[in-house]
Amino acid sequence: MREQRLIFGEVAELYDRARAGYPDALVDDVIAFAGGDGPHLRALEVGAGTGKATVSFAARGVEIVAVEPSAEMAAVARRNTASFPGVRIEDTSFEDWTAQPGGFGLVYSAQAWHWLRPEVRWRKAAQALRPAGTLALFWNRTRWDEQPLKDELNALYRRLAPDLHDQHPGWPGLSPHGEDLVRGAEIRETGLFEDERVQTYPWSATFTADSFTDLLLTQSDHRMLPQEQRDRLLAAIAETIERSGGQVVIPHHTLLVMGHARFAGPGSG
Repeated sequence: MREQRLIFGEVAELYDRARAGYPDALVDDVIAFAGGDGPHLRALEVGAGTGKATVSFAARGVEIVAVEPSAEMAAVARRNTASFPGVRIEDTSFEDWTAQPGGFGLVYSAQAWHWLRPEVRWRKAAQALRPAGTLALFWNRTRWDEQPLKDELNALYRRLAPDLHDQHPGWPGLSPHGEDLVRGAEIRETGLFEDERVQTYPWSATFTADSFTDLLLTQSDHRMLPQEQRDRLLAAIAETIERSGGQVVIPHHTLLVMGHARFAGPGSG
């Protein structure tokens, strides 16, 4: 069976086109929380994907070592960061990567932290950080609670992909927002970080039927569906959007969870 977190490599180019980046204010807040300006900050990025977040931090002068387990995604990330000499992309998972103890002022992960093994991710991140270094984790979330179109799409999922519906997929925003609170609690419960902060950044995106179904094709839970079932679901979704005027505006927010490492890297293991 295909490993779910590596399935994005099947559609690396589409992922790069369809997925959103991250708010500029978030990037600025992370750098400030890490204690300085970009050119004096060395960062480790966990799960770089196609470099959506990498580019934003590199543009502010941050020196970055980025690990990405999908060779296809890493190749796109290298292309996107080719103009930034301070960026190095490594084809490996965070779990398999050899961390330099205390070697980074910032460890960050965009849309990827939940794919990592809990028994590894927190302690390894703390080990990689210098004393009081920053761990920053962020995810894009949908927020369309009251829109009629959401109810129509929800009914489509229930009819055409009931097993997926029961899993509360991230699209079209069916998962409960209480998950954000869980993300904030996790970092506190490790005991490895302090000064925890949870922030959200609101924004909106406008989708056509094509751009919305393209986005769904980059979602791992949708890609794991049998192709015939997936094709029926996406065709029905596209028809629903076309019938509703041809586009949909979906409110989002980006969730940011941050904390400072309690211990020096070498002593945190």
